[in-house]
Amino acid sequence: AVSAEVISLTPENYSSATAGKTVFIKFFAPWCGHCKSMASDWEKLAAKYEGSESELIAEVDCTIETNDGICAENGVQGFPTLKYGDASALEDYQGGRDYDSLESFAAQNLKPTCSAFKIELCEGDEKAKLEGYFNLSVDDLKAKVKEVEAIIKASEETFEKGLEELQNTYMDMMEKHEEKMAAEKEKQHYGTIKSVIAYKKSQGEVSSRAVDEEVDDDDAIDDDMDDDDMDDDAMDDDMDDDMDDDRMGDEF
Repeated sequence: AVSAEVISLTPENYSSATAGKTVFIKFFAPWCGHCKSMASDWEKLAAKYEGSESELIAEVDCTIETNDGICAENGVQGFPTLKYGDASALEDYQGGRDYDSLESFAAQNLKPTCSAFKIELCEGDEKAKLEGYFNLSVDDLKAKVKEVEAIIKASEETFEKGLEELQNTYMDMMEKHEEKMAAEKEKQHYGTIKSVIAYKKSQGEVSSRAVDEEVDDDDAIDDDMDDDDMDDDAMDDDMDDDMDDDRMGDEF
């Protein structure tokens, strides 16, 4: 199979390598199993577009400290993350990761599009909007970017705070639920009654279907309680993972 060395993007070459091109970028970590699995197909795709003046297949190693900024700016939270389009405003790729899926998507979407580098492809309102931005200074443009970034940061902080409050509420509800079950069992001598039933069964004194069903129901209750504990742990893990992902973006 034909393959090529995939261009590795860094802060030093990102702007020059992507300028004026529609890109398809893989953000990855060398230890990632899924990244390794699709590596050969990504190399094959890169070979098809090698030397193209308008399309670029590239990758970014997010484990390299100097690439933290690139990965953070593009919202990378897991690996591999595939994004495409204008290098300054990438969009998420949601398709398959096999070669046929990647090649088909690239053929349909890696075409020159309207952008600051390809203003001749722009028309109507889109062209007017771009021309308006061209009339602004770099400082004015950066100020607009900072306004958007401030809104995004505030939204992320609100989300993280809400997530923490939700987790605390869940834990409080679970604690009260467990306390209520324990209190009711103690009040009704639940454990004592079950031990008497077990003793009577061991002595052959009780063998009616009704008692058997009662014991089975009690066992089911215990199983449900165990399942609740497992669900509790699972939800805690999921919430912790989400919060870790958000912090991962901040660290970039």
